[in-house]
Amino acid sequence: MFRTSVFIFVVSAASILFSCCVASAVPPKNIDTPTQDDEETQRAMSGYRLLVDTPFLKSDFNQEVFDDLWKVWPAKLSEIARSATPAVRRRMAFQRYGLTARPDNPDKPLQYVVDAAGNWTMNCFACHGGKVYGKPFPGAPNNRFALQTLTEEVRQTKLQNGIPLARMDLGSLVIPLGTTNGTTNAVVFGMGLMHLRDKDLNVLVSPPKRFVHHDMDAPAWWSFYKRPSLYIDGFAQKGHRGLMQFLMIPENDRQFFLEHEEEFQDVYSYISSLRAPAYNGEIDEPLAARGQLLFESKCSQCHGTYESPSVYPNIRIDLNDIGTDPVRLNALEVEGRVKYSQSWFAHAGEDMEQETVVDPKGYVAPPLDGIWASAPYLHNGSIPTLWHLLNPDSRPKVWRPVSERFDEKLVGISIEEVSEVPASESDVVIRRSYFDTRKFGKSNKGHDYPAELSDSERKAVLEYLKTL
Repeated sequence: MFRTSVFIFVVSAASILFSCCVASAVPPKNIDTPTQDDEETQRAMSGYRLLVDTPFLKSDFNQEVFDDLWKVWPAKLSEIARSATPAVRRRMAFQRYGLTARPDNPDKPLQYVVDAAGNWTMNCFACHGGKVYGKPFPGAPNNRFALQTLTEEVRQTKLQNGIPLARMDLGSLVIPLGTTNGTTNAVVFGMGLMHLRDKDLNVLVSPPKRFVHHDMDAPAWWSFYKRPSLYIDGFAQKGHRGLMQFLMIPENDRQFFLEHEEEFQDVYSYISSLRAPAYNGEIDEPLAARGQLLFESKCSQCHGTYESPSVYPNIRIDLNDIGTDPVRLNALEVEGRVKYSQSWFAHAGEDMEQETVVDPKGYVAPPLDGIWASAPYLHNGSIPTLWHLLNPDSRPKVWRPVSERFDEKLVGISIEEVSEVPASESDVVIRRSYFDTRKFGKSNKGHDYPAELSDSERKAVLEYLKTL
């Protein structure tokens, strides 16, 4: 009974993270940038407000806890915070945990709903609301989110302050929330949540099930409008109901989903309205033009074309061909995919069953809109720059970000490459900033097609990718 209770704590606590890792696997369509009428624009605006202002889950912690987090930081950092102003401490906390200020309200975090009583509740922007090289950008992958560390230090602060623990505090003791900053164990959370529901979303009392833990890199939301399906293997057709999976805490029964379904139609409109940022640096136009020709002859069959009208092929590449880390594909079993296909989420309406691929054999090649702004790369976030993606033999085995500065030469995250994670480093945030590609589920192998190009051809393709 104890193990079952802990399991329920774990998967419901982590449910907010199981949202929108999108991919596709349906016949190709021509895609132009759509124009939105006034009604659709209003729905999109409503969707954003719902994400940042409406707590659909139980609160994780309150303002008092957040303001006291500095007291459990490593000694040197804690001493700096002790003598700092509350505003400076807040900025230090945002930096430590990978939080960003809301563009429309800098006093609030983009990743959490903070209500009038000071309760903090995680939202979808925790993973899908980061920065584009220093500037907050809703819809960008949050490649700095330190959820595991935040949860551990929230738990420690609550214990010191005599405050009861919440689900997330307990759940993270059993299931890792993300072993590397900027990645999450979101797929496993979703598998666990579905394990505790029947097809009509009624809560089940079910024995614990063993899952294969693995970290994933959150995709950029600005490609959502092109992608007909959810997840990197493209197994689930997208729809507003699919976006609601993260709400499956035990308190939210079937009636809750029915009552809030229309609101998530607005959330769907908001995500669909997002578009990639434009590259604001210098571009060598002749070199980019050469790169476009190479891209269209070598890469567009899978990743599409980007001149108007653009075309996105929606091709799933067999694992034996793509060669990237297989853990994500194999971790979600056919049994779990079938259960999803029979659930409320897989039906756009009561009589409209959506397409579900219960046994995909590979990963879907994503559209590359804004690819320059969405580092790191591959579905597990193992490759820090586009240059490394295009040069498979030079990919670093162990690396970590060193600043939010954009690496203009390599096009991606500014990193340092090391041989090992320093054994002497005691700060868990710093230790978890290192990405070790030798670890389970974190391989940077595969997608080695660019090796067929010459150095000058790869340089041209890299320049073209800045224009997307």
